[in-house]
Amino acid sequence: MDPISDNSNAELSKTPLHSLHLELGARMMAFAGYDMPIQYPLGVMKEHLHTRAGAGLFDVSHMGQILIRAKSGDQRDAALALEAITPVAVAGVGEGRQRYGLFTNEAGGLEDDFMVANRGDHLYLVVNAACKHEDLARIEAALSATCEIEAQFDRGLIALQGPAAESALSALAPQAAEMKFMDVRELTIDGARAIVSRSGYSGEDGYEISLDAMDTDRIARALLADDSVEAIGLGARDSLRLEAGLCLYGNDIDQTTTPVEANLKWAIQKARRTGGDREGGFPGADVILKQFETGPERLRVGLQPAGKAPVRAGAELFSAESGGSPVGTVTSGGFGPSAGGPVAMGYVPTALSDVGTTLFAEVRGKRLPITVAALPFVQPTYKR
Repeated sequence: MDPISDNSNAELSKTPLHSLHLELGARMMAFAGYDMPIQYPLGVMKEHLHTRAGAGLFDVSHMGQILIRAKSGDQRDAALALEAITPVAVAGVGEGRQRYGLFTNEAGGLEDDFMVANRGDHLYLVVNAACKHEDLARIEAALSATCEIEAQFDRGLIALQGPAAESALSALAPQAAEMKFMDVRELTIDGARAIVSRSGYSGEDGYEISLDAMDTDRIARALLADDSVEAIGLGARDSLRLEAGLCLYGNDIDQTTTPVEANLKWAIQKARRTGGDREGGFPGADVILKQFETGPERLRVGLQPAGKAPVRAGAELFSAESGGSPVGTVTSGGFGPSAGGPVAMGYVPTALSDVGTTLFAEVRGKRLPITVAALPFVQPTYKR
């Protein structure tokens, strides 16, 4: 799937901010079954740079929000139940905190990635838009006997990202300034109740804000009234996350890539690894834990093309010794406005994954030099 569009002919769903996007002159496009803003009149390049310098407001209401409550009334029971379908140590997430999560299959591949928060009496998940119905079915199949599952697919979700995010949000909700990276709180924003996490998908400090659909437009407008805040589309969201070295499900990770191959070992805590308190017990554990010990045959790496021409997703990678046989593939690629040149990510054999290794990407019949680079391309500015 293209990182910012799809070709579905089905009737598109609309987020609570659809009218606002049209009012602001957004160029709309189908994405994950929704009519979404790809860019505004400011343009992708300026939107990207504004987010790095000020604050960008993103509509991510197409994502799936799911609540899980243990029927026993003990939130830890819900966390342990969820651990049956994820390698993440959900039971280790403290109240008011959240963690990056992964759904795996029996082959060790990734079915989706998500965020999970401990809200005290329940778990709060945000899953990818294109996978949310499958994720809901997966959770219901595994947890319904012991948990109550509530899909909140009609809620609004906006992301405020960038160095000015704290000042913009705290002007409406002063407690936002007290939050640290990965904190989750219920805040009142200009009279609206919201679930707010200090996190995002840009590599910048910022927040994700879950709201009732009826409040989303008003709160978005209140944030946009701040001179430091601009509306940002999915085009800049993609270039921002690529510079930050963050995976896009369906491109950089999918059902055929394991967490170890994807360089996401850090997302599987010691409690779930071999010798841990809750070792294994998740789909694909045998495959994944073996790769922890022996190493994978391939790895996701950063890639720095030579010159100014971007190398896009799908380009095949070759080594000097490989001749006519590709050794890897680019999974995401484009121009990095903050990095000042083209950036990419892809999979290469582990033996060719060292930073500085020179490979060649095939672009329009020509093989262009491309170098394995350290991730991220732009250092994050999270408030720890």
